[in-house]
Amino acid sequence: MPRQSAGILLYRIQNNQTEVFLVHPGGPYFLNKDLGAWSIPKGEYPDDEEPLTAARREFAEETGQTVNGTFLPLPAIKQKGGKVVQAWAVEGNIDPETVVSNTFRMEYPYKSGKWITVPEVDKAAWFDLETAKAKINAAQAALVTALEQVLNTNAG
Repeated sequence: MPRQSAGILLYRIQNNQTEVFLVHPGGPYFLNKDLGAWSIPKGEYPDDEEPLTAARREFAEETGQTVNGTFLPLPAIKQKGGKVVQAWAVEGNIDPETVVSNTFRMEYPYKSGKWITVPEVDKAAWFDLETAKAKINAAQAALVTALEQVLNTNAG
């Protein structure tokens, strides 16, 4: 069974323009990476956890914020490594400057025997939809497109 992940695509409407909230992974491997490196707040979950519950938990872990509202399911996507990501869009607004992420330990450099603690997310930001599609992990760009379609359908 492929690894599974669940996440939240938070969006807001600012000056009649839709923006989405993305996070940048922490740690040395993503330090100077920008285009294609950003993600929705998401994470893996066990089979016995409801995906939406996992998505909300992961959002809180990676941002230090809770999110409430009407959760709109988006089509699942498969990332390059085979991980299947289920996501929900929800309207909300948080200040990226207030994001506080959980941390994890990693061996760095790899196989060095040295361990460092890094934040899972080192920054967060709001992006318009076109910029988001360039910044986000390539497979996750389909989530931004799906959000666009959902919002256009609901507006029509």
